[in-house]
Amino acid sequence: MRTTYREALRAALREALQKEPRAFLMGEDVGRYGGTYAVTRGLLEEFGPERVRDTPLSESGFVGAGIGAAMVGMRPIVEVMTVNFSLLCLDQIVNNAATLRHMSGGQVSVPLVIRMATGAGRQVAAQHSHSLEGWYAHIPGIKVLAPATLEDARGMLWTALQDPDPVILFEHATLYGLEGDLADGAGPVDIARAAVRRPGRDVSIVAYGGTLSKALQAAGTLAAEGIEAEVLDLRVLRPLDTGAILASVSRTRRAVVVDEGWRTGSLSAEVAARIMEGAFYDLEAPVARVCSAEVPIPYPRHLEEAALPQPAAIAEAARRVVGHG
Repeated sequence: MRTTYREALRAALREALQKEPRAFLMGEDVGRYGGTYAVTRGLLEEFGPERVRDTPLSESGFVGAGIGAAMVGMRPIVEVMTVNFSLLCLDQIVNNAATLRHMSGGQVSVPLVIRMATGAGRQVAAQHSHSLEGWYAHIPGIKVLAPATLEDARGMLWTALQDPDPVILFEHATLYGLEGDLADGAGPVDIARAAVRRPGRDVSIVAYGGTLSKALQAAGTLAAEGIEAEVLDLRVLRPLDTGAILASVSRTRRAVVVDEGWRTGSLSAEVAARIMEGAFYDLEAPVARVCSAEVPIPYPRHLEEAALPQPAAIAEAARRVVGHG
């Protein structure tokens, strides 16, 4: 079946509302407008305003309401329009959703799913373009997912909905129009493990979300030069699948970590540290990182592209670590 990332997400939401009577959607413009990225289009008409709820522009308010609903047994799916706006509900997520099981001695569950767009590449300037998922991956008590394929866009939601604790899905905004083939029977997928998207022997390129396609492009370029890069899609940012990362590096003995977040204090730094801790004696070259420039994401197209990890920079980093060995 030919479909898009956006349509795969919509199919996942429809399935959740059909199969789970306790599930409902809420967020800014998810109903009548059909979602800022058109993911929820048509669901209000299909399921009604009790199951698809438009909210005021108050992230702290509606995320807090979602936490409360989850605490009393509902299965809310809350959409935050963009990760930049999620800073307005950071207190609710970090100080409430992530901590209530621990602080109640296991008596309180918060089975909440939060969806939000992340990332740059659409010329919407700094207040709508940052990649802050690494911040959330720092927080115990939540799972953090980054679907980068049609299969994961279709299948991660239902698995997340079964989790008794909060799960955040980061959808890179440039992926919504991604088109490809999806099996008719596509359904729930694992949300615990990373996935090798391209096998290789010479260098591991570790990526996730919006950087996965760029890593695969770089791997294609390298293959034409005789360098076989393995591309590992993290998929799950918390908890990281350290075993898969180390297994890949042990095969290739070199690593490039790609992260649209800023280099300083980034998720890429955590991945690199785990490689150094767990696979130091397997390495034949220092771990390389390709991250966004340490600036607010620019508006002009040429500057935005220059600030972000691009396939050419990923390929060059891979050449350097292969040449080093």
